[in-house]
Amino acid sequence: MRKPLFIVVLFALLLFAVSPARSSASTIQPMGKLNPPDESFTPGEWFLGSTPPNAEKNKPPIVFVQGRNGSASSWYGETEHHGVNDMYTKAYEAGYRTVFVQLHDAAGNGSATQYDNGGLLAEMLAEISDHFSGQKLNIVAHSKGGLDTQAALVHFGAHHYVGKVITLGSPHHGTHLADLANSWYAGWLSSLLGQDDEGTVSLQTGEMAEFRANTDAHANVRKNAYYTVAGTNRGPAFSALWMGGQYLASHGANDGLVNDWSTKLPYATHLFTDSSLDHDHIRVGGKVFSRIEPYLRNSAIASAQTLKLQKPSPITDRSSEFIHGAPLQKQKKVKVPFYMNGSAKPSFQLYSRSKDLNASLVSPSGKIYRKSNIPTQEYSIFHGAQQSDFTGVAAEEGEWILQITTQEDNDAYFFIANLNERDQYSLSLPGKMKKGEHSLSFQSPSALKNVHTHVKVIDETGKLVTEKTTNDVQKLISNIRKSGVYNMTIEVTGKNTQGKKITRTIVRSVYIEKE
Repeated sequence: MRKPLFIVVLFALLLFAVSPARSSASTIQPMGKLNPPDESFTPGEWFLGSTPPNAEKNKPPIVFVQGRNGSASSWYGETEHHGVNDMYTKAYEAGYRTVFVQLHDAAGNGSATQYDNGGLLAEMLAEISDHFSGQKLNIVAHSKGGLDTQAALVHFGAHHYVGKVITLGSPHHGTHLADLANSWYAGWLSSLLGQDDEGTVSLQTGEMAEFRANTDAHANVRKNAYYTVAGTNRGPAFSALWMGGQYLASHGANDGLVNDWSTKLPYATHLFTDSSLDHDHIRVGGKVFSRIEPYLRNSAIASAQTLKLQKPSPITDRSSEFIHGAPLQKQKKVKVPFYMNGSAKPSFQLYSRSKDLNASLVSPSGKIYRKSNIPTQEYSIFHGAQQSDFTGVAAEEGEWILQITTQEDNDAYFFIANLNERDQYSLSLPGKMKKGEHSLSFQSPSALKNVHTHVKVIDETGKLVTEKTTNDVQKLISNIRKSGVYNMTIEVTGKNTQGKKITRTIVRSVYIEKE
């Protein structure tokens, strides 16, 4: 029974593939994946989608800009978790002419900064505009593609080629996962994986605070109309997005990679937040195109109004996490102790360079939990790492031990215990601080006694700038002499009401402006 059906479907697919320019004015209903007639995967090159037979010339062409480590096929190829992306198909069916671009990330050598990608995109937008005889373009951008687009329009003067910009899950204010990937304990692993690239570094909350300061006050920012879309689904259980969402949960609702609050801009129209969309799903045409399409029908921009930007509010983090990481020596067992109380609702994440790693959690009563490997996925901030978790862990109060042994010569690990305890640790800190500002507030649970705060601060290159045990974190970072982005790992150690030692970890980046 299946063979005749397969032949019919195959024939229909071949018929569509070889005759995309049928003269019917009705809406086209492609069967299966619709691909552009030509593709190129060289950075700096762009190519056109097929011209729909129902194309409306008065509609602006749509330029699709993909996210970190993506390529043009992000808009019509396979997604991580949700099958084929039909975004190009939906635009084609609706009569839109489409354009796909390749940024530096398409080379497969890591991600570039928004400035590097923005400069390249600006050059392509000029060429694309010329191809369409100067007709204004509209842009749909996913994730970091929204930042690359803003850099192109605002800082490289490409605003006059474009009318509207719609960003899907873009981290306009950065993501705490980038802070985590560039932190002291994660740096070993990121370096081994080659994931300490400039694009990941640029997504730190401190880096993006500086980008926002340079962008939002720029005259060019009001020369385009911006629209934003967010999702708050953390992805399939135990996927890389789900693991990222577990960490980001202490910072608010998120899509597994970006917090909801980070997707918005003060001068943009926020179209919707959808609780069913994760960071992978938010770029799928069948899920979002019909809702953004009304804003793509023209490139008209309302008359620019003067926007008085408010001073950015501090970012407040509340968490109860234990974080650790280090290089590993072959066949040398590492034991990492940490304390968990009985009220915890824990989840655990372990990342390593190699798959050949033995790891287990040992409870205070001696029960052993073995790790479970998760297939490597695109949306891990540690792309290329072996991802593992520990399932079914019951919250026993007392000292736990993480045990790790590797069989590889060149390995490292990064471990996060999301303990989700009732007693939270709070850090309130702006993404950017000027000299003399006193905007930092830190609080540990009132039940914690004999509190000591140990702080490691590294610069943009991963170099340790300062390390000190101090309860005056504000003074410590105020003494930093050079402007730039700094990543802080704050370890809070104290004793609970039973006299047991507890250590919790907070990671944040901040841009410090000294001049």
